[in-house]
Amino acid sequence: MNKNMTAGEAAKLQRFLRNKLNPEMAVQCRNRPDECAEIHIGDECLGVVAKIIDEGETSYSFEITILDIDLEEL
Repeated sequence: MNKNMTAGEAAKLQRFLRNKLNPEMAVQCRNRPDECAEIHIGDECLGVVAKIIDEGETSYSFEITILDIDLEEL
């Protein structure tokens, strides 16, 4: 079963995230073939979105990474 994120899926996810969360969010497929794509706002990578296929159903999991040094800047 192919779990790689396609360009079409990334475009759909980008439209969804821009509509629901932030109009500046961008979804970029990684150069290596895997099930994840990166989520960016401008030059900053916020995290990844993973494609999950379980029992024939497809879902996407968005994981955001927040570094402790980023919190100190606030």
